Amino acid sequence: MTKIEKGCALFTDFYSLSMAQGYWKKKCDKPVIFEMFFRRLPFDSGYAIFAGLGTLLEQLESLAFSDSDIAYLNDTGLFDPAFTEYLKTFRFQGSLWAMDEGTVVFPNEPLIRVEGSLIECQLIEGLLLNIINFQSLIATKACRVWLASGKGSVMEFGLRRAQGADGALSASRAAYIGGACGTSNTLAGKVFGIPVMGTMAHSWVMSFSSEAEAFDAYADLYPDRSVFILDTYDTLKSGINNAIKTGGRLAEMGKKFGVRLDSGDIQYLSTKVRERLDAAGFNDARILVSNDLDEYIIETLVKDGAPVNGWGVGTRMVTGDKEAAFSGIYKLAARMEDGQGFVPVIKLSDNPQKTTNPGVKQVWRIRDEGGAAMADVISLDDEEPPQPGGRYAFWHPSADYRHFYHSVKNAQAMLKVKLDKGKITEPLPSLADIHKNMALSLEQFDSTYKRLLNPHIYKVSITEKMRDLKLDLIRKRLGDRNS
Repeated sequence: MTKIEKGCALFTDFYSLSMAQGYWKKKCDKPVIFEMFFRRLPFDSGYAIFAGLGTLLEQLESLAFSDSDIAYLNDTGLFDPAFTEYLKTFRFQGSLWAMDEGTVVFPNEPLIRVEGSLIECQLIEGLLLNIINFQSLIATKACRVWLASGKGSVMEFGLRRAQGADGALSASRAAYIGGACGTSNTLAGKVFGIPVMGTMAHSWVMSFSSEAEAFDAYADLYPDRSVFILDTYDTLKSGINNAIKTGGRLAEMGKKFGVRLDSGDIQYLSTKVRERLDAAGFNDARILVSNDLDEYIIETLVKDGAPVNGWGVGTRMVTGDKEAAFSGIYKLAARMEDGQGFVPVIKLSDNPQKTTNPGVKQVWRIRDEGGAAMADVISLDDEEPPQPGGRYAFWHPSADYRHFYHSVKNAQAMLKVKLDKGKITEPLPSLADIHKNMALSLEQFDSTYKRLLNPHIYKVSITEKMRDLKLDLIRKRLGDRNS
């Protein structure tokens, strides 16, 4: 099994190493600030869930080049032996600010701010984006599924369809943050403490001479957690009949049971199975369903009153379904200049949406008197925070004419220090606590932002001071280009 070792500094894009050697040779390994943000919401959603931070922090704290990594780099013939000797003692010594993991986030706002040397900030780019982009994609998908189910019982069943072993583990972690109550991935249960779940496969039923014998055998082994799959042969003519018979034996022992549907018309079959279970006196028997479910199918079934107690979701949750990737990027925001401190930098583009916001930044979540989120505002880090009672002009991130005025009632700083001089600043929260943070964060937003179709667009803006700085730098760079 191919496995990325924890803290493997070689897990980086090759150009990061090429540039790092250049910084080292040119003796320009100056302090800089990078930031990670994303440009577009996945799934045509109205929000995204920030995930992967805990994984990233653990990786950064242990980041190093192994002896075999150094040997590989030497064998390429592209690196100065003195540079690879330097890499032998490389450790990430920078600092990192980030939003709390599980926070509801939006395009263009910094989710992570990294301060360190050019070399160390450059070398972690690929690692940071790989972890945050994938886990944020899956956490967002899982959250959409969870909300579609009415915050019901959603089980993540995606191990066999995930992109490799690392992808399966990361997907299980992210899905749990986003709303899944458990996973079929046993290793994820061990590594992350996620509740592990599973019923039986069709092969269990097919390995016995009869369906009734298969159900009886399973009930004998697992009387406290028997769930019978009904559609190996025929759900209504065979499966439910045998489940009720075996369920009667369990009931005599004071035990409950459940059934699972994995094919067919879930609306029709779940209704008929519920009728049969209730008629037999098993009103407390649970009905679980699977079969290529996603948030749209689940929402429709819930709205139509399908009597489903739990949802098993695999492929379309852990792969991102039709959304291939989260659009997170990592850009230089400021560099240290002698006698000037950190100097803001900007990347220009013919596409205004790709022109970056310069400087060291903070993000403020503006709320009303009742705690509902109204807008996120990006400011320069040395600006005075938005004050309660103050009326401010907030501008579109593209720094064009679009803006609005708002009287601030409450403003919360979103970026907090998570890593200081290469060390995690406080114990990492459990996945259960991260999920709670996600759920609380969601509650701050109106339902219009969370609907599946045509969600309301949440405002992300910049302060007037940030806009002025951005326009000044654009004019300066355009002047330099035309001179």
